[in-house]
Amino acid sequence: MDFIRRIAGRQPRIQNESECLVSAVLVPIVKKEGIPHVLFEVRSESLNRQPGEVCFPGGKVEPGEMARPQTTAIREAVEELGIRADKVVLVGPLDYQITPPGTLIYPYLGIIEDWGNINPNPCEVASTFLAPLGHFTSPPRASTVEVATRYPADFPFHRVPLSYKERGDWSKQWSFPVYFYEYGEHFIWGVTARILNNFITLCHPELLASKK
Repeated sequence: MDFIRRIAGRQPRIQNESECLVSAVLVPIVKKEGIPHVLFEVRSESLNRQPGEVCFPGGKVEPGEMARPQTTAIREAVEELGIRADKVVLVGPLDYQITPPGTLIYPYLGIIEDWGNINPNPCEVASTFLAPLGHFTSPPRASTVEVATRYPADFPFHRVPLSYKERGDWSKQWSFPVYFYEYGEHFIWGVTARILNNFITLCHPELLASKK
């Protein structure tokens, strides 16, 4: 039975990866006066997506990088921060994330050496700032976002239970938490805050236990 040979021992992948916008980001850590800090970017106001928001270096994973998304994370950090690739020390992966709009994100933790010589690309980065890692060990504030679905008029309702048609135009399917961090004048939220929260809880498991 050839199908058994094909399945046994294979490395699973995300089945609908091609339906997602696949991206990778780097959570950059630098040492300032011996204290670990997180390096954040503020996105340029000229960008079409999320102008002016706080983010981590990152971007779309190109087809040739799909097998190694960490390549994207480093490449984007080099392009956006104006640093050399050999100044980025990759530590390892954080947990992958799939957002409701269909974005698959591969986050990685990295250490940036010689960070004082960064030269951000003004086309993408308005500014950068550092925040002490210890600032984020307190639980973030949180809110909730609801996600709804709608079936098109040509959906074959006659082949599925009537309840699908009776749900109306939009139907709430699930909700998810949205985290908020603040540092000085900066407001950190959305995907960036979720990645940051994952990083913090991986480093401090006792914080994860306190949420249960």
